[in-house]
Amino acid sequence: MPAVRERPAPRVTRPPKAPPGRRPGRPSHRFWPYALIAPAIGGMLYLLVYPLVRAVVISLQDFRLRQLISGDAEFVGLRNYRTLLSDQRFWEVTGRTFVFMAVNVVLIMVISTLVALMTERLGRVGRTVVLCSLVLAWAMPVVAATTVFQWLFHSEFGIVNQTLTGLGFGSFDRYPWFANGTASFTILVLLIVWQSVPFAAVTLYSALTTVPAELYESARLDGASGPRIFRSLTFPMLRPIFMLVLSLEVIWTFKAFVQIWVMTRGGPGDATTILPVYAVQTALSGQRYDLGSAASMITVVLMSGVLVAYFRQMFRQEDDLR
Repeated sequence: MPAVRERPAPRVTRPPKAPPGRRPGRPSHRFWPYALIAPAIGGMLYLLVYPLVRAVVISLQDFRLRQLISGDAEFVGLRNYRTLLSDQRFWEVTGRTFVFMAVNVVLIMVISTLVALMTERLGRVGRTVVLCSLVLAWAMPVVAATTVFQWLFHSEFGIVNQTLTGLGFGSFDRYPWFANGTASFTILVLLIVWQSVPFAAVTLYSALTTVPAELYESARLDGASGPRIFRSLTFPMLRPIFMLVLSLEVIWTFKAFVQIWVMTRGGPGDATTILPVYAVQTALSGQRYDLGSAASMITVVLMSGVLVAYFRQMFRQEDDLR
C-alpha cells in the first residue's frame, strides 16, 4: 500500500498584541490636536463672544449707574430699543453714519485702485518707494495720525491756514476748522481715507501681479484701451479680491470711533456723530448704559445687514459667471 502523507495543519497568524493601555483602532493621541487648540478657542470665546453676549443682556435691562454699582439690574425686554427707535436724533445719526461710510468707502476704493494700477506700471525703484511709503503710512498709530491732522488744521498754528493765507486767501487767517460742521466732517473723511488707502492699495496691487501678462498683451493687440482692459479683463478676474477689500472697508469705516472721538468727540453739535460715537455719548453722558448697549447692538445688526447684502451680490455674480 502506498504511504499516506499527512498534510501539515494550516498556520494561524495571530494579530499583534496592542501595547498596554491602548485599544486597537483607537490611537491614544486622537484628542491631542483638540487639546492643543482649546486654550486659543477658549480665549477667543472669552474675548469676543462674552462681551457681545454681555452687551445683549445689558441692552435688555434697566442698567444705569446705580445698577452698575449694586448689580441688581431689572430686565425690561425691548424697551430700550423702542426708546431708541422713537428718538429722532438716533435716526439722524443713523443717516449720517451711512453717508459717512459711503463717502469714505467710495474714495478709498477709487484711490486705492488707481494707486495699485500706478504701482504696477512703475519700475523697481519707484515701486519700492511707493510700497514703502504706503506701509509706513499704514503703520502709523491711529491716535498719532489723528493728532497730526489736528495740528495741521489748527486755527492759529496749523500749516494749512498759513499756506492758504500765504497764497492770498485772507479769509483763512485763523480759520476755526473744527468749529464748522462741514469742515470737521471733511477733515475726518480725509483722515480715514489717508489711513485706509495703504492697506487697500497694497492688497489690490498684490492681486494685480497675479494676472498673466499674456492676457494684457492679447487685449492690446485687439485694440482695447486701458479702461476697457480694466473693465473687461482685470476687474472680472479680481472681483473676489475687490469684494473682500470692499467688505473690510465697510466694516472699518462703519465702526470708526477713535478718530472722531479724539478729534471732535462728535461735534460741533452732532455734525460728526455716527452710531459708535452716539452709543458712547449715550452711555457716558447720562449713565444710560442700557441705551448705549442697545445702540451698539443696532450698529452690529446694520453692519451685518450691509455685509450680507454685499456677499449675496458677490455670490450671485459668481454664479452668473459659471
